[in-house]
Amino acid sequence: MFHKNRGWLFRKTWPVTHCVVTNFTVTLWYIFFHWCNRTTVIGKKNVPYQDNTLLLSNHQSMVDSFLVGLSAVYPASVRRPSLLPWNPAAEENFYSNPVLAWFSDNWKCIPVKEGRKDVRAIFKMAEALKTGIMTLFPEGTRSRDGTIRQGRAGAGYLILETKATVVPVCIDGMDKVLPIGSTFPRMFKRIYVYYGEPLDFSDYFEGKRSKEKAQKVMEIVMERIREMQGELKEFQHGGQVLKQEDGFTASTP
Repeated sequence: MFHKNRGWLFRKTWPVTHCVVTNFTVTLWYIFFHWCNRTTVIGKKNVPYQDNTLLLSNHQSMVDSFLVGLSAVYPASVRRPSLLPWNPAAEENFYSNPVLAWFSDNWKCIPVKEGRKDVRAIFKMAEALKTGIMTLFPEGTRSRDGTIRQGRAGAGYLILETKATVVPVCIDGMDKVLPIGSTFPRMFKRIYVYYGEPLDFSDYFEGKRSKEKAQKVMEIVMERIREMQGELKEFQHGGQVLKQEDGFTASTP
């Protein structure tokens, strides 16, 4: 994987340090989301615990990947660390110093260069997907007003290249937990994470890959996430019945 440019000691110890660091970290985040905030998880059973599974979510804060990843696989990941998702991460944020870079590699982060036009990162993501689940935010940047914007074609290329199982995810409330410009997460907020049923893109896998086809795939994904956002809003106001998951539902509307 991308750790080949690391020293031999890192490569030798990574299987152990990754397991320890990630499970310790996600346990802390579980406590934060479960006890310090009120988190409701919906549709967790829509996430298959298998390789080549791609969780595509809207983006509200710097720590969204912890919410989306741990809500999908924790606590099963304690026994099966391989379930912990890969996380493409902005190099300028998560690899800004050696200590943070070490943690990011152990969090299964894949560095993406600023501007997100990083072709090498797409190949790294494709290789990583062969070995597990991945969390990805196709908007490329955080939303400032909650609006779900257009998805970038790079994520569409990744889907076409890997033929991944695509699970749309909609989150809400993370912009209150860690607003843009804030350094420390806030507590006592209400958070929702909603996993939709996997999308079928088999019709798009035939033939030559193109930017137009990749963008069309992303239009379908983002439209479904927008629909889920509407369903989630209706659920929050008591007008929509959505099945909550046992074990991580810390609140009900």
